[in-house]
Amino acid sequence: MIKFLKAQASSLIGTGMDFLVAILLSEAAGGWYVGANMAGTLAGGITNFAINRWWVFKKEKEKIVGQAFRYGITWVGNLLLNAAGVWTVLHYTHLHYVVAKVVVALLIGFTYSYAMQKRFVFK
Repeated sequence: MIKFLKAQASSLIGTGMDFLVAILLSEAAGGWYVGANMAGTLAGGITNFAINRWWVFKKEKEKIVGQAFRYGITWVGNLLLNAAGVWTVLHYTHLHYVVAKVVVALLIGFTYSYAMQKRFVFK
């Protein structure tokens, strides 16, 4: 249970980094919002990977290349599941977009993302 809670904290920190970088680049630096969003997503993913590697799963002695590759595969799956999940929820309900995004992100984070990182990325 502790590892699960640590993974959720890592995810929250990664999400915070994502938003921080995106907002700083778009609002404070006046950058293009799409590029800022992409940079934020990348920064959040790198942050989450690093925290999971060193703190959550304690696999820093393993080869980073293989872990990073498996993390990338998992990350793409996460992206596709989130996109499909938000579309499905919005298509069949009248929820606000942000509510749908949060619900789907939590569901996928608690199930797919955690399981894949524990059993595939940092096995």
